[in-house]
Amino acid sequence: MRKFNFSATAIRFFTAVFALLCLKATAQEVKPIALEAIFNGTFRTERMSSLHSMHNGKQYSVLNYDRASKTTSIDIYDYKTLSKVSTLLDSKTIEDIQNFSDYTFSQDETKVLLATNLKPVFRHSRLGHYYVYDTTTKMATKISDEFIQEPTFSPNGNSVAFGLNNNLFVKNLKTGVTTQITNDGKKNKIINGITDWVYEEEFAFVRAFEWNAASNKIAFIKFDETDVPEFSMDVYGTALYQTQQVFKYPKAGEKNAKVSLHIYDLATANTQNVKVDKAYDDFYIPRIKWTNKPDVLSAQYMNRHQNELDLWMIDAKTNTSHLAIAETDNAYIDVTSNLTFLKDHSFIWTSEKDGYNHIYHYDAKGQLLKQITSGEWEVTNYYGYNAAKQTIYYQSVENGSILRDVYSIGINGKHKKRLSTSIGTNNADFSADFSYFINSFSSATIPTQYTLNSTKTGKVVKHIIDNKAILNTLAGYDMLPKEFGTITVNGNDLNMYTIKPSNFDESKSYPLLMFQYSGPGSQMVANRWHGGRDYWHQHLAQKGYIIVCVDGRGTGLKGAAFKKVTQKELGKYEVEDQIAAAKQLAKRPYIDAERIGIWGWSYGGFMSSNAILKGNDVFKVAIAVAPVTSWRFYDTIYTERYMTTPQENPSGYDDNSPINHVEKLKGDYLLIHGTADDNVHVQNTMRMVEALVQANKQFDWAIYPDKNHGIYGGNTSLHLYTKMTKFLDEKLGDKLK
Repeated sequence: MRKFNFSATAIRFFTAVFALLCLKATAQEVKPIALEAIFNGTFRTERMSSLHSMHNGKQYSVLNYDRASKTTSIDIYDYKTLSKVSTLLDSKTIEDIQNFSDYTFSQDETKVLLATNLKPVFRHSRLGHYYVYDTTTKMATKISDEFIQEPTFSPNGNSVAFGLNNNLFVKNLKTGVTTQITNDGKKNKIINGITDWVYEEEFAFVRAFEWNAASNKIAFIKFDETDVPEFSMDVYGTALYQTQQVFKYPKAGEKNAKVSLHIYDLATANTQNVKVDKAYDDFYIPRIKWTNKPDVLSAQYMNRHQNELDLWMIDAKTNTSHLAIAETDNAYIDVTSNLTFLKDHSFIWTSEKDGYNHIYHYDAKGQLLKQITSGEWEVTNYYGYNAAKQTIYYQSVENGSILRDVYSIGINGKHKKRLSTSIGTNNADFSADFSYFINSFSSATIPTQYTLNSTKTGKVVKHIIDNKAILNTLAGYDMLPKEFGTITVNGNDLNMYTIKPSNFDESKSYPLLMFQYSGPGSQMVANRWHGGRDYWHQHLAQKGYIIVCVDGRGTGLKGAAFKKVTQKELGKYEVEDQIAAAKQLAKRPYIDAERIGIWGWSYGGFMSSNAILKGNDVFKVAIAVAPVTSWRFYDTIYTERYMTTPQENPSGYDDNSPINHVEKLKGDYLLIHGTADDNVHVQNTMRMVEALVQANKQFDWAIYPDKNHGIYGGNTSLHLYTKMTKFLDEKLGDKLK
C-alpha cells in the first residue's frame, strides 16, 4: 500500500495527473463522456461506509458488503496500522438475517443494533426490522415483528426505545418485555416521538425522543396534526386502479402541528408535560437534548417567524425552567445541532450573531465565557471537544469560501492550528480519544482520498483509499478542467466556475448554459470532486457548450449579510444576479449572446423559470426540474423562515412567483416533475402549466410517474438527462456541428 502525504507536492502530483488526462484528450483518440456511462456506475468512487470510532480510541469499525455472497459484515480496523483486526459479526453467520444495511453500537459497545428491510417513509425517515446483536453471546434478538422507527439504545444498553404506529415503546433487553409508553398516537392526528413531515424535511431530524444519562427518563415531542391541512398524491403503480398517499403538509400561512414537550419516567410509568417560563403562541421545538445531569433537559424553542431562538434548561424533578440563551435576528436564525455539554456543565454553542457562524463557550447558566472563533469567515462543521487537551476541532472556510479545512483550537480561543494541508474540501472523522482523524479530501482535480492523520500534527500517518482507479478510468475520456474565479455583479464579487469545450478556441462562438441552485445558504461553486451533474456538464462541454455556475446573493458561507439580503424577497436579488452575470458573460467574444440558457433543480428550477421570464432578453432556453412556482405552495418552516407568511407579505410571494410572469415567456422552456414528489408537489408544475396554457405560451414538459423529488430509479435518471440533452441540442446547440 503506497503512502501519500497530501502536501503541496501531492497536490501538484494529482493536478499533473489530471492535466495529463486533459492532454491525452487532445493527443490521442479518447471517448467523450456518454450519458449511459454517467448512470451505470462507470465513474463511481470508493468510499468508507458507516465508520464508527471505537471507544478505546485505537480502532474503528466499518460496514462492508460482499457482492458475491450478498452479505454484510462489521469489521474492526486498527487506526495505527489500518489492518483489519477482526470481524465483529457477519450476516451469513446470524440466523434469519441475510444482510443488514446499517448498525449502531450501544454505549459500552457490547451490543449492536442492526437495521434490515428498510423502506422509506419520506426523505430521511425509514421503517425497518431491527435486531439487537449481543457481542458476548453472539445472539441476535428481533426487537419487534412490526416495521418500527428510530430504535435507540438507552445509555446503559439495557433497553431500546422506538416508534411504532405514532406511539413510543420501550423494550427491556434483559426481560424481553416491551412497554408502550404513549397511547394516543393516530395517523394524521397525533405523533409521539417521531417528527412530522415538515420537521423532518426542514429541521432535518426524525427521532424526536431522547434518553437521559441515567437511562430512567425519556423526553419526547408530541405533534398534534389534527388541524393541519392534508395533501394527497396519486400513486399509479401497476394495478388497475391507482392508490393515494395522504399526509399532513402545512403550506405557508396554514396551521402547523401543535407541539408539546413531555418526559416519561420509567420507574413510575408517569408522563409529565414540560412547562417553560414563557408564554408561546405559535412555535417550534427544533431540538431537545439532555445535559450531563440526568434531571436537566435542554430544549430549543423558536417562534414561527424563526427570528427568536430560546435555549431552555428544564429541571425534570421540579418541572421548572431556566432561560440560558435568547437570540434574536432581524431576518432568521439557523437552528444549531452543535450544542455540546462539558463535564463542568458549561456548554459549547455555534451562532452567527456577530455576522458569521462561530463557536461560543457558555457557563451552565448561559453566561458567555468566550467567543472561541472569530473573523470574517464561517465555521462549517463542529467535530467535538477533547477534554484532556481542552481543545475543540472544527471545519471552516477561513482559507476561502469555496474551500474547507480542518482546525483545532483551545477552548480559550488560543493556539489555533490548521490540521489539513491540501487545498480543496477536507472533512474529518476523529477517533474517540481524538488522537487520530480520518481525513476525506477532494478537489475538482483530485477524487476523494481517505487518509489517517495525526491530530497532534495533522500529518498523514497512512493512506486508506486513494481512488486512483477513477483517474485510470477517466484517462480514457475527454475530461475538461473546471476553472474557478469570480465575477463582479451588482457590486458583489460572486464565486463562479467555468467548463470550456474541448479544443476551446477564443476566436469561435459557443453557446452558454448556466447552472445554479441559489437557495438561502446554499453553495454550488466549491472546490470538490465531481457529482453526477458535473459529469453531465462534462458531456455537454465536450459537445461544445460553455458551462458556467455563479453563486449569487443569498447563497452561503460569505457571512449573514450576504446570505440574508434576500429576506422577504426570494427570487428577486438572486434572479437579478443571474441575469446580470449572463449579460456580462455575453460580452465575451467567445460566447454567443443569442444562445444562452439556464437550468436548475428545485430552488434552482424556481430560479431558471424566473430567469427566462424576467430575463427574456438574455435567456433563450431554460430547464426547470421539480421547481417551486409559487412559495404559497411550499411548507411553513422553510418558506416562512425567509418570507414570513403570505398574509403578512403577499407582494413578496407574488411578485417573484413564475406563475405570475408567464406572459413574458419568449424562449424555449422545459418543465419536468415527478408525480410522487412529497417535497415540492407536482401541483407547482400543474399550476405553471395551466398559467402557460391560458397565456397561450408554447413550452415542453415531462412528467415522471411515481417519482419523488430526486426523479430516479431504474432508467429514470438516464431518460431524464437524455431528454434535457436533446432539448438543449435542439434549442440551444443547433450550431454546434
